[in-house]
Amino acid sequence: MEYKNKYPFVFVGGMLSWGEENGMYKLPYWGMVCGNLVQQLRDTGIEAYAPQVGPMNSAWDRACNLYAMLTGTRVDYGVAHSKKNNHARYGRTYAPLVQDWGKELPDGGIKKVHLLGHSFGGATVLTLVMLMNAGSEEEMAATPENELSPLFTGGKGDWFYSVTALSAPINGTSAYEVKDEENKFSDVGMTTTLFNTASTPPQDGRAHEDTADWDMHIDHALEMVKGFTVVDSVYYFSIPCCMTDIDPDTGVSVPDTDHMETIFQVSSREMGKFTGYTEGGYYVDESWQPNDGLVNTISARAPFGQPQQDFDENNVVPGVWNVMPTYRGDHMALQGDLMKTNNVRQLYVDLINMINHL
Repeated sequence: MEYKNKYPFVFVGGMLSWGEENGMYKLPYWGMVCGNLVQQLRDTGIEAYAPQVGPMNSAWDRACNLYAMLTGTRVDYGVAHSKKNNHARYGRTYAPLVQDWGKELPDGGIKKVHLLGHSFGGATVLTLVMLMNAGSEEEMAATPENELSPLFTGGKGDWFYSVTALSAPINGTSAYEVKDEENKFSDVGMTTTLFNTASTPPQDGRAHEDTADWDMHIDHALEMVKGFTVVDSVYYFSIPCCMTDIDPDTGVSVPDTDHMETIFQVSSREMGKFTGYTEGGYYVDESWQPNDGLVNTISARAPFGQPQQDFDENNVVPGVWNVMPTYRGDHMALQGDLMKTNNVRQLYVDLINMINHL
């Protein structure tokens, strides 16, 4: 059957992720022990890529990396952003990952891409779409016109056909809110231990505001969400995950320890019983308790305040978040897992076939 569109699919991993060019791809981020999912898709004629962006970088910096990779340009983090965060403005130069992205096609349309972001990759791709659609007034004001990256000028929201967020902490994660009696982060397992290594203050005493872990705090994530206005012509999808159940005795969410990866079980248990206020005053209520071990299921559905609907194959519309049924799995489930019990290849084949027939 002929597809209605055949644009490339770009898979973007989360915090601590790796891409196909990385030596760790002997264990592919996408597919894990079940094999290289992206290569499997290519073997079926689907143009697909899995680039590596900064493993611990902020959503802004990762979006700048991704833009340079797709367009084949030098990474430009922006004059204002790099000055504010005390790092170099420019990064490396890439060969184009997607040929002729944004260029006019013979039928009068333009070459688009599909973006899929797992975990913090979801925030990354949404930041890229935001910048390409709306631009950055701060960068335009700080940069001479002849030096301004096209990434910051806006007007390119139609360069995307679809965006899919996979178990993504779009609105942040309550894993950062679990504190002990001394108001320090509790030991909620390997996951938040990794978070906290990125939160160590630098020698100049300034907070690390330009990192992935900062962006995943609920307060900071909700600030970013304000800029994630949907583009009317783009199809949006999300797949939230959950691997907890309600304890009938306590009413809180507890991990399914038979199926959740061990590294997520302690954090899942803490998130599953947490309620309280963030430092910025947002109240995390009981609706945040179901989780996948790292991301709250409610956070992975769609940016709060954005138009959304439950997925209906007979009513898939652009400019609205089409929220797929919650996937029964932990935070790694949509990658594949380490036990050869969760081959997600068919899930992505079905998803891509559906998107390509829109």
